[in-house]
Amino acid sequence: MDSIIKHIEKIIPLSETEIPLLKARLKPRTFLKGQYIVQEGNVCKYQTFILSGKVRTFYLDDKGSEHIVAFGIENWWVGDICSFTTQTPAEFNSECLEKTSVLQISYEDMEQLYKDVPGMERYFRLIIQKAYGNMSKRIVRNHSMSARERYMIFLETYPQIVDRFPQYMIASYLGVTREFLSSIRKQITDEAKS
Repeated sequence: MDSIIKHIEKIIPLSETEIPLLKARLKPRTFLKGQYIVQEGNVCKYQTFILSGKVRTFYLDDKGSEHIVAFGIENWWVGDICSFTTQTPAEFNSECLEKTSVLQISYEDMEQLYKDVPGMERYFRLIIQKAYGNMSKRIVRNHSMSARERYMIFLETYPQIVDRFPQYMIASYLGVTREFLSSIRKQITDEAKS
């Protein structure tokens, strides 16, 4: 649990009395490759902090095609935030792509934690604001930038993800085909050689 404490303390301070209150609300769990943390149609009962492993969050369109909306790696939170906060059925799936160890907090425990450790409300507000800002930028980029520009920003913003997820998943996240992403990557490699 040390990694989540360090992560939180980068954003808010925690007192010696607050740390045990936080730890008491977090439940460790391990998912195997292919298991879902949350599935579309089910209520997202937990916010999930990744200790080790990797996760993709996606939805299926009417034709059954997958569209990746987020990735998750160590020290990132994953799940369907709208489903969690409203306790209504999820629109997204969060699937583990390898054995993944996590800490989870239920909706009820989160609400109690806000009372026991008031700074945690600020912590979650700040990370949700940051995530919302990143999502807003991504929407604008998808409408105003070329796929190559979006890929370059992705490489710059998430260097820790590029080698951990298959290219077809990165292509899905960027909204392009894997063939098109492969073409972009080849252009970049060719330009670097010359």
